[in-house]
Amino acid sequence: MSSEPPRKRLPFEPATNRKKTPKKPPEPQASLALESDSADKQPKANKTGKQSQSIPEVVSQRMISRIAVFCGIPTLLGICTFFVSYFVVSKGLFDLPNTAVLLVSMGCFGLGVLGLSYGVLSASWDEEISGSSLGWEEFNTNFGRMREAWRAAKPKS
Repeated sequence: MSSEPPRKRLPFEPATNRKKTPKKPPEPQASLALESDSADKQPKANKTGKQSQSIPEVVSQRMISRIAVFCGIPTLLGICTFFVSYFVVSKGLFDLPNTAVLLVSMGCFGLGVLGLSYGVLSASWDEEISGSSLGWEEFNTNFGRMREAWRAAKPKS
């Protein structure tokens, strides 16, 4: 195992892997009407539980802005490949094979897909720390957390 100290759990990270509990059968309507008055007076504890597991707004915005950069730019380049190649072929500047256009556009779209994952993983998942501009350290940290979660979720043999 590792000799590293245990890391601090993120606010939206589940504490453990929970097994799903079977759903309760629906209750009759008459009993629900009687209980509705007492249910209105009690605070909704379930809402705060779900809220504590959701991604904070600051972290979500950080992920979206990184996705826009790391996924949006390669995708735009992939789309521009078609327009540039059409311009080159229609003006007769030089002969451009169809396979070259296909491979360049597929490469750009592939980089866009990788940029989507990198945008999420390179964002700092801590609300107070914004992280670096490229996010390489954050990527390593978050990818390590993801690997730990995969290993913990894998059934023991």
